[in-house]
Amino acid sequence: CPKSEEYPRGHEVIDDIAIYRYKIPLNAEGVLSYFVEFAYAWVATALLSVRVLFREGFDVIQACNPPDTFFLLGALYKLVGKKFVFDHHDLSPEMFLAKYEKKNKLLYKALLLLEKLTMRTARIVIATNESYKKMAIMRGKKNPDDVFVVRTGPDLKRLTPRAPQPALKQGFKHLVCYLGEMCPQDGIEYLLQSAYYLTHSLGRQDVLFVLMGGGPAMPRFKQMSEEMGLQENVKFTGRISDDLVCDYLSTADVCVDPDPYSEWADHSTMNKVLEYMTFARPIVTFDLQETRNSAQQAAVYVKPNDIEIFAREIVTLLDDPERRRAMGAFGQRRIRNELAWNHTRQNLVAAYDRLFRPGYKYQYKEV
Repeated sequence: CPKSEEYPRGHEVIDDIAIYRYKIPLNAEGVLSYFVEFAYAWVATALLSVRVLFREGFDVIQACNPPDTFFLLGALYKLVGKKFVFDHHDLSPEMFLAKYEKKNKLLYKALLLLEKLTMRTARIVIATNESYKKMAIMRGKKNPDDVFVVRTGPDLKRLTPRAPQPALKQGFKHLVCYLGEMCPQDGIEYLLQSAYYLTHSLGRQDVLFVLMGGGPAMPRFKQMSEEMGLQENVKFTGRISDDLVCDYLSTADVCVDPDPYSEWADHSTMNKVLEYMTFARPIVTFDLQETRNSAQQAAVYVKPNDIEIFAREIVTLLDDPERRRAMGAFGQRRIRNELAWNHTRQNLVAAYDRLFRPGYKYQYKEV
């Protein structure tokens, strides 16, 4: 996997798991760099896989995406008896359309082809939700018995609610939090526009917005915030420790997911939503299919990309503490009883049972 600011070491062992990382020289921001990033990731991973084969040994390659190019590696290792599992994290063709303003039909079709070849090479496909499972069956022509939904449920040992920390509000009455990577497709500009409308048009100067996380687009969004005159009401923390994330989410009055509508967003599960629910926080989000499937009654759903209604719904929740508590409690129960990792990991075990016992069938509960 690639190195990051949080995990800069090329090799380490965590919980008896050997981890090998490579350095990513750039974040793709155009079509050419998109190709370069894909090719570089494949070569770096292939070289590391040979090293792992001789140092550690392995029986299975479980490859997530993007990029959707590791089927070539899987096909090569299948020749020597290794098995290939596709861990389908993102709809790469739809993500490409969401990420870049200039559409390139040829590249989009190429991404569709890579996805199909990956599905065809994989013995088992792990999907993050029911929408992705349908894609694997319909677009990837997979046997439904070979596709397993394994949601990335929160780890309740790592994300632990605690007492609110009023000092984090910095003197403001209300705290609104965002958690996650800040990439071009993540809708941070919609959140900033909503924050501007809330503070200037609605006159709510009693609200602090805290945006937690890094990402290639964070500097641009931070500059946008300053140009909009939001320095007093919007704070960018950058990447912070899990402890501080827990403090902020335990203190927040409302959490937000500003992902705008796109085919990619509509079919994807946003981990931030599940993390908000873990901390019993009410959520304001644009109305996306898989977000609604995850949060259900824990969120208020706004017409996609309407920043004024988004801001008004934040204010409505801030002024209704009883409703906030009820929504938060519903979300937290749903995490603890259905969506936490200790529940969803059972499907991962079932996928590997299927991998090593081809006749094995497992009936899992859709959540």
